Amino acid sequence: MSGLSNTPVIVLVRPQLGENIGKAARAMLNFGFAEMRLVAPRDGWPNPSAGPSASGADIVLENARVFDTTAEAVADCAHVYATTVRKRGVTKPVLTPERAAREVGQQEGKSAFLFGPERSGLETDDVALARTIVTAPINPEFGSLNLAQAVILVAYELSKTADLHIPTEEELLPPAPQEELEGLITHLETMLKPKGYFFPKDRAEATRRTLRGVITKPGWNHLEVRTLRGVLSALEKPPRKVD
Repeated sequence: MSGLSNTPVIVLVRPQLGENIGKAARAMLNFGFAEMRLVAPRDGWPNPSAGPSASGADIVLENARVFDTTAEAVADCAHVYATTVRKRGVTKPVLTPERAAREVGQQEGKSAFLFGPERSGLETDDVALARTIVTAPINPEFGSLNLAQAVILVAYELSKTADLHIPTEEELLPPAPQEELEGLITHLETMLKPKGYFFPKDRAEATRRTLRGVITKPGWNHLEVRTLRGVLSALEKPPRKVD
């Protein structure tokens, strides 16, 4: 994605319950999406029932924009996707959420994903506004997703292609320097040698290289290396007496 102007928006068309709007907001923010648009919510907006269900995704609810019609809600969007399990008599390309997400990641202009009311889904006129239909490959004998489930399914796929991932604390830590890895490898070899691990002698170097590959492959950060060294140090000590 080339910037915030291209970040996909989630459009809830005629949502019925405030609780479901809140759950949808929570699902959105889980994967880094915060722009929600509401089309004629049944119980009006703001809805006091939405906040508790959002579980902290207040920024999504506070910035939600309300429109009278679906056409107005997507007027600034170059690409509109209608999520529905049925084509409803409208002939359009049909994509899975994964394929739609990949398409969004490769095209310019804002994209919108339409989600229909809880009971009936999108109407034919709503689907007609979309250029593409998005359908999840779920059980054909029981194709019933609630609103939040549908939103989280699409948001998850979009997050894999959009530059919206929020790194965890572990991901922010760089890989451990080579010196620390060497210390871990030496520590491990020192413990293994008296146990006869590097036997037979003619295979010792090959075994060491394989062991080195196992240790260096994961890209441990310094906290992980420190933890592993602590494990080895604990194994070196005599067992504690347990009363």
